[in-house]
Amino acid sequence: MNVSAAVATRRTVRAFLPDPVDRATIERVLAKAQRAPSGGNVQPWNAVVLTGEPLARLVATVAEALPLGREAHAPEYDIYPKGLAGAYEERRVGVGEAMYASLAIPREDRPSRLKWFARNFQAFGAPVLMLVHTPRYMGPPQWSDIGMWLQTVMLLFREEGLDTCPQEAWAVYTPQIRACVPIPDDHIF
Repeated sequence: MNVSAAVATRRTVRAFLPDPVDRATIERVLAKAQRAPSGGNVQPWNAVVLTGEPLARLVATVAEALPLGREAHAPEYDIYPKGLAGAYEERRVGVGEAMYASLAIPREDRPSRLKWFARNFQAFGAPVLMLVHTPRYMGPPQWSDIGMWLQTVMLLFREEGLDTCPQEAWAVYTPQIRACVPIPDDHIF
Protein backbone atom coordinates (compact mmCIF):
# COMPACT_ATOMS: atom_id res chain seq x y z
CA MET A 1 0.00 0.00 0.00
CA ASN A 2 1.40 3.42 -0.88
CA VAL A 3 1.08 6.51 1.30
CA SER A 4 -1.75 7.97 -0.78
CA ALA A 5 -3.77 4.77 -0.42
CA ALA A 6 -3.12 4.64 3.32
CA VAL A 7 -4.28 8.27 3.71
CA ALA A 8 -7.33 7.70 1.51
CA THR A 9 -8.42 4.55 3.36
CA ARG A 10 -7.54 5.53 6.93
CA ARG A 11 -10.67 6.10 8.95
CA THR A 12 -11.68 6.15 12.57
CA VAL A 13 -13.15 2.73 13.31
CA ARG A 14 -15.53 2.22 16.21
CA ALA A 15 -16.07 -1.52 16.00
CA PHE A 16 -13.18 -3.98 16.13
CA LEU A 17 -12.79 -7.69 15.80
CA PRO A 18 -11.48 -9.38 18.95
CA ASP A 19 -8.61 -10.97 17.00
CA PRO A 20 -5.26 -10.32 18.68
CA VAL A 21 -2.71 -8.19 16.88
CA ASP A 22 0.65 -9.85 16.57
CA ARG A 23 3.22 -8.25 18.88
CA ALA A 24 5.76 -8.22 16.04
CA THR A 25 3.36 -6.09 13.97
CA ILE A 26 2.99 -3.57 16.79
CA GLU A 27 6.75 -3.44 17.34
CA ARG A 28 7.40 -3.04 13.59
CA VAL A 29 4.92 -0.16 13.31
CA LEU A 30 6.31 1.63 16.36
CA ALA A 31 9.90 1.18 15.16
CA LYS A 32 9.04 2.65 11.74
CA ALA A 33 7.08 5.51 13.35
CA GLN A 34 10.25 6.70 15.08
CA ARG A 35 11.05 8.36 11.73
CA ALA A 36 8.17 10.82 12.26
CA PRO A 37 9.26 14.47 12.23
CA SER A 38 10.25 15.95 15.56
CA GLY A 39 11.71 19.39 16.21
CA GLY A 40 15.35 18.93 17.18
CA ASN A 41 14.72 15.16 17.10
CA VAL A 42 13.34 15.44 20.65
CA GLN A 43 10.84 12.61 20.01
CA PRO A 44 8.67 13.59 23.03
CA TRP A 45 6.24 10.68 22.67
CA ASN A 46 6.00 7.85 25.16
CA ALA A 47 3.47 5.06 24.85
CA VAL A 48 2.15 2.17 26.88
CA VAL A 49 0.57 -0.59 24.79
CA LEU A 50 -2.12 -2.66 26.51
CA THR A 51 -3.60 -5.96 25.39
CA GLY A 52 -5.23 -8.90 27.15
CA GLU A 53 -5.62 -8.76 30.92
CA PRO A 54 -4.02 -5.32 31.46
CA LEU A 55 -6.43 -3.83 28.90
CA ALA A 56 -9.38 -5.65 30.50
CA ARG A 57 -8.34 -4.35 33.94
CA LEU A 58 -8.21 -0.74 32.67
CA VAL A 59 -11.61 -1.07 30.96
CA ALA A 60 -13.11 -2.52 34.19
CA THR A 61 -11.57 0.25 36.31
CA VAL A 62 -12.97 2.99 34.09
CA ALA A 63 -16.35 1.20 33.95
CA GLU A 64 -16.62 1.66 37.73
CA ALA A 65 -16.30 5.44 37.25
CA LEU A 66 -18.73 5.75 34.33
CA PRO A 67 -21.92 5.86 36.47
CA LEU A 68 -20.53 8.94 38.26
CA GLY A 69 -20.75 10.92 35.03
CA ARG A 70 -18.80 14.16 34.83
CA GLU A 71 -18.09 14.01 38.59
CA ALA A 72 -15.46 11.35 37.79
CA HIS A 73 -13.83 13.37 35.00
CA ALA A 74 -10.36 14.66 35.85
CA PRO A 75 -8.51 15.58 32.64
CA GLU A 76 -5.09 17.15 33.03
CA TYR A 77 -5.77 19.64 30.23
CA ASP A 78 -8.72 21.05 28.28
CA ILE A 79 -9.62 18.58 25.56
CA TYR A 80 -11.29 21.38 23.58
CA PRO A 81 -10.41 25.04 24.08
CA LYS A 82 -12.78 27.11 26.18
CA GLY A 83 -14.91 29.25 23.89
CA LEU A 84 -14.64 26.95 20.88
CA ALA A 85 -16.93 28.64 18.34
CA GLY A 86 -17.76 29.12 14.69
CA ALA A 87 -16.72 26.53 12.17
CA TYR A 88 -14.58 24.72 14.75
CA GLU A 89 -17.50 24.07 17.08
CA GLU A 90 -19.81 23.35 14.14
CA ARG A 91 -17.45 20.62 12.89
CA ARG A 92 -17.06 19.17 16.39
CA VAL A 93 -20.83 18.99 16.94
CA GLY A 94 -21.50 17.98 13.33
CA VAL A 95 -19.30 14.90 13.43
CA GLY A 96 -21.09 13.67 16.56
CA GLU A 97 -24.51 14.28 15.08
CA ALA A 98 -23.52 12.52 11.86
CA MET A 99 -22.25 9.53 13.83
CA TYR A 100 -25.45 9.23 15.89
CA ALA A 101 -27.55 9.66 12.73
CA SER A 102 -25.64 6.82 11.05
CA LEU A 103 -26.41 4.69 14.11
CA ALA A 104 -30.10 5.74 13.99
CA ILE A 105 -29.89 7.15 17.51
CA PRO A 106 -32.01 10.33 17.68
CA ARG A 107 -30.92 13.33 19.73
CA GLU A 108 -33.74 12.84 22.25
CA ASP A 109 -32.67 9.22 22.98
CA ARG A 110 -30.14 10.21 25.62
CA PRO A 111 -29.84 6.72 27.21
CA SER A 112 -28.87 5.18 23.85
CA ARG A 113 -26.41 7.98 23.16
CA LEU A 114 -24.80 7.53 26.58
CA LYS A 115 -24.63 3.76 26.08
CA TRP A 116 -22.88 4.28 22.75
CA PHE A 117 -20.57 6.92 24.25
CA ALA A 118 -19.57 4.46 26.99
CA ARG A 119 -18.15 2.20 24.25
CA ASN A 120 -15.29 4.72 24.01
CA PHE A 121 -14.07 3.35 27.31
CA GLN A 122 -14.17 -0.22 26.08
CA ALA A 123 -11.86 0.91 23.23
CA PHE A 124 -14.74 -0.06 20.91
CA GLY A 125 -13.67 -3.67 21.40
CA ALA A 126 -10.16 -3.13 20.04
CA PRO A 127 -7.71 -5.82 21.17
CA VAL A 128 -4.95 -3.19 21.59
CA LEU A 129 -4.98 0.19 23.30
CA MET A 130 -2.02 2.57 23.19
CA LEU A 131 -1.83 5.29 25.83
CA VAL A 132 0.42 8.25 25.02
CA HIS A 133 2.14 10.50 27.53
CA THR A 134 4.93 13.06 27.61
CA PRO A 135 6.86 15.03 30.25
CA ARG A 136 4.73 17.88 31.62
CA TYR A 137 7.29 20.51 30.65
CA MET A 138 6.86 19.74 26.94
CA GLY A 139 5.03 22.54 25.13
CA PRO A 140 2.85 23.04 22.05
CA PRO A 141 5.70 22.31 19.59
CA GLN A 142 6.30 18.91 21.19
CA TRP A 143 2.54 18.18 21.36
CA SER A 144 2.53 18.93 17.62
CA ASP A 145 5.37 16.42 17.20
CA ILE A 146 3.28 13.85 19.09
CA GLY A 147 0.40 14.47 16.69
CA MET A 148 2.66 13.88 13.69
CA TRP A 149 3.94 10.69 15.31
CA LEU A 150 0.39 9.47 15.99
CA GLN A 151 -0.62 10.14 12.38
CA THR A 152 2.43 8.19 11.26
CA VAL A 153 1.49 5.31 13.59
CA MET A 154 -2.08 5.26 12.25
CA LEU A 155 -0.95 5.26 8.61
CA LEU A 156 1.56 2.49 9.27
CA PHE A 157 -1.14 0.38 10.92
CA ARG A 158 -3.31 1.04 7.87
CA GLU A 159 -0.45 -0.18 5.69
CA GLU A 160 -0.51 -3.37 7.80
CA GLY A 161 -4.23 -3.74 7.02
CA LEU A 162 -5.30 -2.61 10.49
CA ASP A 163 -7.59 0.26 11.44
CA THR A 164 -7.33 2.61 14.40
CA CYS A 165 -9.43 5.00 16.46
CA PRO A 166 -7.63 7.94 18.07
CA GLN A 167 -9.48 8.64 21.33
CA GLU A 168 -8.74 11.69 23.38
CA ALA A 169 -11.85 10.84 25.42
CA TRP A 170 -9.76 8.61 27.69
CA ALA A 171 -8.05 11.74 29.04
CA VAL A 172 -11.07 12.46 31.27
CA TYR A 173 -10.23 9.35 33.31
CA THR A 174 -6.58 10.12 34.02
CA PRO A 175 -6.69 9.03 37.72
CA GLN A 176 -8.16 5.65 36.78
CA ILE A 177 -5.59 5.23 34.03
CA ARG A 178 -2.75 6.13 36.35
CA ALA A 179 -4.03 3.52 38.83
CA CYS A 180 -3.64 0.81 36.16
CA VAL A 181 -0.78 2.01 33.95
CA PRO A 182 2.76 3.04 34.92
CA ILE A 183 2.75 6.62 33.66
CA PRO A 184 5.35 8.70 35.54
CA ASP A 185 3.93 11.44 37.78
CA ASP A 186 5.98 14.07 35.94
CA HIS A 187 4.31 13.11 32.64
CA ILE A 188 0.98 14.28 31.29
CA PHE A 189 -1.36 11.71 29.79
